[in-house]
Order: sequence, then C-alpha cells, then structure tokens
Amino acid sequence: MENKVLIDLNCDMGEGAGNDDVIMQFISSANIACGYHAGNLDIMKRTIESAILNNVAIGAHPGFNDLENFGRTQKHLSDEGLYDLVSQQILIISKVAAGFGTAIKHVKPHGALYNMAAVNKKMSSVIAKAIKDFDDKLLLFGLSGSHLIAEAKAIGLQTANEVFADRTYLEDGTLTPRKQEGAMIQNMKDSIKQVLGIILEKKITTLNGQIISIEAETVCIHGDGENALSFVQAINNALKEKGIRIQSIQNS
Repeated sequence: MENKVLIDLNCDMGEGAGNDDVIMQFISSANIACGYHAGNLDIMKRTIESAILNNVAIGAHPGFNDLENFGRTQKHLSDEGLYDLVSQQILIISKVAAGFGTAIKHVKPHGALYNMAAVNKKMSSVIAKAIKDFDDKLLLFGLSGSHLIAEAKAIGLQTANEVFADRTYLEDGTLTPRKQEGAMIQNMKDSIKQVLGIILEKKITTLNGQIISIEAETVCIHGDGENALSFVQAINNALKEKGIRIQSIQNS
C-alpha cells in the first residue's frame, strides 16, 4: 500500500546566511524575512526568484523591527503597534512577490515575536487578525499546539502546526530558550530521529527525557544554522527513505 504520509519542509530564508539557493532545492516552503529583523529588498527579490525556480511556496517571515538583535529580543508593543508590524511586513513581501507574478501563501512570525505569541493568547489573536485582514486565504505557521494555532483557527484562518528539526523542547511543548544549554540540536542523527519520531509517532522526547505528544504539518530547519545545509539534505533524504512525501502544505 502506498504511504500517504505528507510533510511540508520549511526554512527561514532571506536572512543573509548565504546558502539559500542551495537549501531551496531540498524544501517545499520558504519563510522570507521582510527587512525588519533581517534582509532587504534585493535579498527578498533574489530569494523569491530562487523559490519560484525551485517550485517552493513563498511565505512572509515578519519579526520585530530589530536588525541589531536579529529579532530575537522581546519587545512589548500595543495591539495596534503589533497589528501594524505584522501587516506592514506582509505588504512588503507581497509587493515584491507580485513583481514576479506570484503571491505569498503563508505567514510565519520570527524569533521573539513567534515565541512570545506562542504563549500569549492576546498577541496570537492580534497576529492572526492582521493576517486574515490582509488575505483570509493565507496560512499561519505557528508552534504546534500553541496559542498561535488556536487563535488563528478561532477566526477561521488556515493553520499549519510547526515543529523544529534543530531545536529541543520543554515539557510544555515550547522550544528550549536559545540561551539555555542544549537548546540547539547539533548532531544530525539526533535531528533525523526527532523529525521521524514526530511525523511517524506524533511523539517527541523533551530536553529532560519526558515523552510528549506533538502534531506536525510542517517541519522547520533554520537557514542560519551552522549545519543548515547538511541537516536539510540529510532530513530530506531520511524522509524520502521512509516514503514520506515532501510537499508544500498549500498543495496537500
């Protein structure tokens, strides 16, 4: 019997890592920085062009306006400020995409914005509303089982439960903070084991060894990681060996 398991493999791109064109060959969705936490207009154009050439779905990757800290420092904005932050970045990347005769398919918040919203119902609600008001056909990529997913679903927005190939997890299903030891998975075999366990068994082993349930529709590999290219190649191969089809969730 044919294996019906599908998974979207995404990567945060347009952040100046320098290996986007190569990584693009192994993924199905690209989350493209909109110039606030990383990137600029030229990088956006090159990244979108590469995505089109590789038949990769294009998404907006909005973050805090914080180039200095790569969008990884928490900021506390008013609801209006947060709404505008997200809306403006979606608009920026949408205009660039339109210049190539295409459109974005999803939105994935970046860094501190993503992690704060995952555990903050109000922030998630504002972000979801900003996305839906811009285009109610867009998908929101959010941390699996988080407020981002719940609040988007509550207003009828399509969602994708996201998990990470190169990050460890805490018992509550959140990511281990980057400042904490063991936050990043450095070993390729450990990364592959985690990804396959999530997809095939819907389970993950947390940093302290506890096994928790987890839902995955899209798997992220960070494009700025030291081993990003080797990891994405290995994960792509491992998924195919298990008969798991890598496909943009928009086409599932």
